[in-house]
Amino acid sequence: MSKIFVDACFGKETPYTPVWMMRQAGRYLPEYMEVRAKAGNFLNLCHNPEMACEVTLQPVDILDVDAAILFSDILVIPDEMGMDLSFVKGEGPKFSDPIKSEADLDRLIGGEEAASKLTYVYETIELIKQKLADDKALIGFTGAPWTLATYMIEGQGTKTYNICKKMMYSNPDLLHKILRKVTDVVKIYMEKQIEAGVDVVQVFDSWAAAIEPGMYDEFSWKYMVEISEYLKEKYPHIPVILFPKGIPAFLDKVYGNFDVFGVDWSTPMKFAKERLGDKYVLQGNMEPCRLYSKEATTKCVEVIQETMQGKRHIFNLGHGILPDVPVENAKHFINECHRVSGKK
Repeated sequence: MSKIFVDACFGKETPYTPVWMMRQAGRYLPEYMEVRAKAGNFLNLCHNPEMACEVTLQPVDILDVDAAILFSDILVIPDEMGMDLSFVKGEGPKFSDPIKSEADLDRLIGGEEAASKLTYVYETIELIKQKLADDKALIGFTGAPWTLATYMIEGQGTKTYNICKKMMYSNPDLLHKILRKVTDVVKIYMEKQIEAGVDVVQVFDSWAAAIEPGMYDEFSWKYMVEISEYLKEKYPHIPVILFPKGIPAFLDKVYGNFDVFGVDWSTPMKFAKERLGDKYVLQGNMEPCRLYSKEATTKCVEVIQETMQGKRHIFNLGHGILPDVPVENAKHFINECHRVSGKK
């Protein structure tokens, strides 16, 4: 059976515009919180294929989104490379052993060896594919090398990125070595996700906006393009979505062999369409906080539909859904996307 989401990723005509939400499997759903409580902690949930499968499928059943996105975390990659990851309540992810030197990098495993340790992710994908409806797509994902590197160097989330950026300007060779090692793992990790059964892959560069526009290609985009081109050469039937958050200044310089460009909420859809709409299918880009108001949601969905005219577009938020959004409002968003784009 053809999947509307996959067809839309390739820019084909579809009966309506498909929709999914970043972070759609997550804390705003009471059903997710029940499974999370059973798991004991977030990492346990990521490591348990049955539970990860269950929470991946929840938004498909509850909201009627057109694609499921694999439940996992971007930081399982550095974790399996040999870094010590923990999730601290109220503070988020932390590495006790951030990379400060080449010796720190050298102690980490890379390539096939690291990617092969992520068996629980591949098992989760296989389970999801057994249970997911034939007309729904499954999206696999990874963090972009730059976003992963920020956590690996800073040791945790950061508002200033000063440790990473100090390395960028004072020791760029070391930063490129870190990015190279991570990129080589990511390429094989994505390949193994595809072999396990995902229909589409997305690369999230959540912290793209931390890099000044003139440096973005060198320290992030070229690595993302390398990953996408590696995958497109081996798996031309698998769409690749690239999502760099917060880089409207870079749109004129976007290049590479991939299928869908994720537009974040700070970039006007009309602006993105003018610059990229002929080259790539566009995904996005409602401001996630509009989900607090059904009226504000409807207004935005109608404007995006008017801009895109149902062509070369996938509805989504311009970043992830927030934990305190009412489930009814999330359903309203999905229903409105389907309504304005003509789903009967």
